[in-house]
Amino acid sequence: MIEFKNVSKVYPNGTKGLNNMNLTINKGEFVVIVGLSGAGKSTMLRSINRLHEITEGEIMIDGKSITKARGNGLYNIRRDIGMIFQNFNLVKRSSVFRNVLSGRVGYHSTFKMLFGLFPKEDKELAMKALERVNIPDKAFNRADELSGGQQQRVSIARALAQEAKIILADEPVASLDPLTTKQVMDDLKRINEDLGITTIVNLHFIDLARAYATRIIGLRAGEIVFDGTVEEATDEAFAEIYGRPIDEKEMLGVDA
Repeated sequence: MIEFKNVSKVYPNGTKGLNNMNLTINKGEFVVIVGLSGAGKSTMLRSINRLHEITEGEIMIDGKSITKARGNGLYNIRRDIGMIFQNFNLVKRSSVFRNVLSGRVGYHSTFKMLFGLFPKEDKELAMKALERVNIPDKAFNRADELSGGQQQRVSIARALAQEAKIILADEPVASLDPLTTKQVMDDLKRINEDLGITTIVNLHFIDLARAYATRIIGLRAGEIVFDGTVEEATDEAFAEIYGRPIDEKEMLGVDA
């Protein structure tokens, strides 16, 4: 499904975000990426849909090069990739329903979307997406009336309405309390299992990675230093990823 071939990313100031990365992520996996801040987690994730342009190498999505894609080719690949952000990335003044419907924009002309001319099938799909994350009753609330956890579930529903084959979640629970964190992670995991959507999540906290991942990838200084199953992700393995013994806050998911 996703393949990194000798991928490097160097920022204008000379900082290396990724260093000669080679990696294959298979269809239907639930991959959690861990590592210290600045290890390259967000760079790696955002390179998949070209929110960050890589400097060298190539990234393949379902056998097609997103690195080389242009115009409609790039547009069509990106349509299959849903993105979930730490800050939710919703239109706060719009309704929850309209935010979820925006996942359908890639399927229609600019003219239709300008006037909100969504067909009945899109509206049904949006409502089903809200049902899947258990907030259909919030459909006609303004997005900014919802709690942080509910807003994140709206962004998940938007990716579902998009009919994404891949979901990328960049620190999706970093600003949420422990109970809400569990609800959001449960939604992502259930969607992964029920629909077979390949899911890649950046997380800070080790216990969350162990609880939800089918595969854990550890980054340090833009390089993969661990790639294995949850069973293989021992405390010693995490110490190697972090370059030092892990502390209780990193283990339990409590902000320092």
